[in-house]
Amino acid sequence: MTQPALSAHVATPVSGGAARQVVILLHGVGADGADLFGLVPYVAPMLPDAVFIAPDAPFAYDMAPFGRQWFSLQDRSGEALAAGIRATAPVVDAFIDAKLAEYGLDDSALALIGFSQGTMMSLHVGPRRAKPCAAIVGFSGAVVAAETLAAEVVSRPRVLLIHGDADPVVNPACLPAAEQALAAVGLPVLTELRPDLDHSIDGPGLALAAAFLRQAFGLPVPG
Repeated sequence: MTQPALSAHVATPVSGGAARQVVILLHGVGADGADLFGLVPYVAPMLPDAVFIAPDAPFAYDMAPFGRQWFSLQDRSGEALAAGIRATAPVVDAFIDAKLAEYGLDDSALALIGFSQGTMMSLHVGPRRAKPCAAIVGFSGAVVAAETLAAEVVSRPRVLLIHGDADPVVNPACLPAAEQALAAVGLPVLTELRPDLDHSIDGPGLALAAAFLRQAFGLPVPG
């Protein structure tokens, strides 16, 4: 079955040279790639040789007249969410493969950044890829189908999870639950619970993510 092609926003390396890293940003439900693409000017100086790619999710948001979704949230049962994420995972995998091939790089030069539903996609796809990516950063998300992860994990990239303690959309309790699920199958996980933060990304969290990605890519972290 042919996978749908994803449109994407792309920012070439600020160094002006060839891409040495690929950073793919997966947005939350009801948004599109432009949403997380707005983070690029703040992160790119820390990763000057990275190309940043923010695809639009393949489906129209089915609970509003605008926006995109990776999978439907009309039925929020665990079974429905797991089915939705599994159906979309091959689309994301194919997109990742195509972009790595385009820039002549492999998974060791790949990082995934997700927000909310995009974090759910990242945490599902990343550990199931044949080779580990350099890192996954997940903001305000969760692990879907944690009960199947032990049987399906293939690679173990390092993970940073950041969540606001005042998030009214995705329960902050999803942070320790995700940490436990990922650590239980051998993924190295760091977490940060941001005080008084709602369902969003704040400056300190973004700075932490940028430093984490530099380290994951083997770059020195500025003192």
